[in-house]
Amino acid sequence: MTLLADLTNLTQTELLILSGIVFLAAMVRGFSGFGLSAVVMASAIFILPPLALVPMLWFLEMAGSLAMFKGGLADADRGTAKGLIIGSGLGLPVGLLLTMQLPIETSKAVALCVLIVLVISQLARLRLPFLATTAGTYGTGLGAGIVTGLAGAGGMLIALYTLARDLPARTMRGTLSVYLLGAGLLGLTTHLTLGTMDQTAAARGLFFVIPTLLGLYAGRALFLPRLEPYYKPFCLTLLLGLASLGLIRTVTN
Repeated sequence: MTLLADLTNLTQTELLILSGIVFLAAMVRGFSGFGLSAVVMASAIFILPPLALVPMLWFLEMAGSLAMFKGGLADADRGTAKGLIIGSGLGLPVGLLLTMQLPIETSKAVALCVLIVLVISQLARLRLPFLATTAGTYGTGLGAGIVTGLAGAGGMLIALYTLARDLPARTMRGTLSVYLLGAGLLGLTTHLTLGTMDQTAAARGLFFVIPTLLGLYAGRALFLPRLEPYYKPFCLTLLLGLASLGLIRTVTN
């Protein structure tokens, strides 16, 4: 355990707390198709800063995406996922560079405010027909990449996009799975180029893959046909709660 603590630069207590956080976050991802990074970011920010969490979360998202990819590919809107992935690949470097230049609390506040506005627009049933266009798809991917670099929550923006388009729950989950895998593969190149992925981030990410997979399968078992009517309300409530909690933490800090 001492060697593990040295490799991850975390105490044993921090490793246990983070393992619990990751397991619960993965349960959310298994049920909803998104939210892993957002839950970890909102809950673990008191242990690690965003710039340390974002590259670590790459491993967790990739593990989740690979585990859910087979079923997700069959349900996904592949054309939409492709546009989102390309846009995200362009946006991630911008978000990471902003995070490296801006004060930590400022970068988080900007991303969370954007998410809160978008969630409220959905709760208010504001129609956004431009999202169904090609420009809307690529623009959403670009924004998700920037938000991922800022606060590790790009999946939340993609979830909002699929909710706004009224995609069926299974199609939404499948599209999210394909997007997160594709965006993750492109993101690794960005992390290595900018130097945000180092040995410590890799050690942390590989260690937390185990609680990620356990939580993922537990959450996926909860996605039952009889629960599908509650899927959209659950997702919107989750998004608003996470973003608001994160903003409150940021402001109070």
